[in-house]
Amino acid sequence: MTRPKTNRSAELYDRALQLMPGGVSRNTVLRKPHPLYAAKGDGCIVTDIEGVERIDFANNMCSLIHGHSHPDIVRAVTEQMQRGTGFTLATEQEVEFAEHMTGRTDSFDMIRFVNSGTEAVMGCLKAARAFTGRPKIAKVEGAYHGLYDYAEVSQTAGPGNWGEAAHPSSVPVAFGTPQSALDDVVIIPFNNVEASLKILDEHADQLACVLLDLLPHRVGLFPASPEFVQAMRQWTERHNALLVLDEVITFRTEFGGTQTRYGVKPDMTAMGKMVGGGFPVGALAGRREVMQVMNPLADNVLFPHSGTFSANPITMTAGLAAMRLFDEAAVARLNNLGDRARAGITEAIAVAGVPACVTGSGSLLRVHQRVEAPNDYRSGFVSGEEAARTKVLLDHLFDHGIMMIGTCSAALSTVMTENEIDRLIDTMLGGFRKLKEL
Repeated sequence: MTRPKTNRSAELYDRALQLMPGGVSRNTVLRKPHPLYAAKGDGCIVTDIEGVERIDFANNMCSLIHGHSHPDIVRAVTEQMQRGTGFTLATEQEVEFAEHMTGRTDSFDMIRFVNSGTEAVMGCLKAARAFTGRPKIAKVEGAYHGLYDYAEVSQTAGPGNWGEAAHPSSVPVAFGTPQSALDDVVIIPFNNVEASLKILDEHADQLACVLLDLLPHRVGLFPASPEFVQAMRQWTERHNALLVLDEVITFRTEFGGTQTRYGVKPDMTAMGKMVGGGFPVGALAGRREVMQVMNPLADNVLFPHSGTFSANPITMTAGLAAMRLFDEAAVARLNNLGDRARAGITEAIAVAGVPACVTGSGSLLRVHQRVEAPNDYRSGFVSGEEAARTKVLLDHLFDHGIMMIGTCSAALSTVMTENEIDRLIDTMLGGFRKLKEL
């Protein structure tokens, strides 16, 4: 990889430190001694302002399913921008995108568009409360569901505060989180049916919903067991609560979302990231009866809902173009590349003889610095030593032209080929050999 002859990124960061907390608006771009700044993206290649090119396996935190500057999306968005970027009127694009998405997944009777995955999850939780008249939600320990007091509880819990494994504590993420918010969030252990049902039973008459990610990245990118998912579905039906699935990241794994693998129909689904075609987006879809709580034409509107940039025509245009491109053939091809990557990395681990493993599904993967793959948050909790080894591997990948998500995770894009996958595997092997020498 060509080394930069300048250090404009360091100069920019010095300016940024005076203007933004930590010099950034999102913590995920931080790296030592300073962030690098992007100049352009083309396909699966990102070029920074120093002129260095890297293969992008991060894809803006899983949001770019077709990589950068896909010509079909660029063309559609350019045409729409010439007509306008936002109106205090509805647009045809919103209707067309809603038709596409509700025709894609059986559980999507109706849909509303918002501006982020966080907002989509927040809307689902508020809708669940409005529909059931109950205050509490249940979520999996360690699962990330965005920047909302209730959704983020126990996202960063650790050995010092996470409580008993069979009955996890509700632990705040942000300092100052009200105790009342913690009291209204019930934490259940991932993939532990018996313990989870026991906890849910304790709050049965107060729970509005169970919030579940079927392939939770922060938990370890390990799939929910079919038994666990069915148990959650049956419990919610039995107790008149809702099952809410967070498919902000996972919708990419199947044409109709990961939920189609499980044969389960949730009451509501939150989406974001890749369904926006590279633009800020969120969506909440679900059962008609539940979605009606947002109906402004009802005699009694239970959940008034709006947003200045919700369903803006740029995002609707980009999202529709992206999702039309992501047809069943594209999904299958990308998932095959994911299988190739996971198998190749597993082989590289064996060749290098290091204690590591790879998890994931579809077009998503994550490398762990341990022999056994985790199956819940606690078994996948990253120790200081593991974090240090992950940093060595990430730095090796970055220095050799590979961009990954900070957990050593990857989200593939449709513009990738076997060449990029094999480059990833070969570079991983070099990184594992470096770890072997430590």
